[in-house]
Amino acid sequence: MPILVHFSTPRAVLVRLSPTDISIPPNTTGLPGIEALRTIVGAIMTVGLILSVLALLIAAIVWGFGSHSSNPHLAGRGKTGVLVACGAAILCGAAVTLINFFWNVGQSV
Repeated sequence: MPILVHFSTPRAVLVRLSPTDISIPPNTTGLPGIEALRTIVGAIMTVGLILSVLALLIAAIVWGFGSHSSNPHLAGRGKTGVLVACGAAILCGAAVTLINFFWNVGQSV
């Protein structure tokens, strides 16, 4: 469907738009507070990493206590906690890389 576009000159130009002509890149100046939001997200990532370390320490203590008291249930919970804490740290550290990867995959579709 042709669209009539008027420029400052007296001539009119006929332009055909197709879905491939649309390009909307991310914009860092579109809304106020984008830099503050980046700072907040960075702080939340730091808190997540600190809490992962805390969870790892607590889970390791539980694991050790369960092993030395011959309590397999407690030792198993401690092992699970260590794995969950390590997984949380991996996700916190890789969050930006994962999002960038999937953003690039989405842009190539």
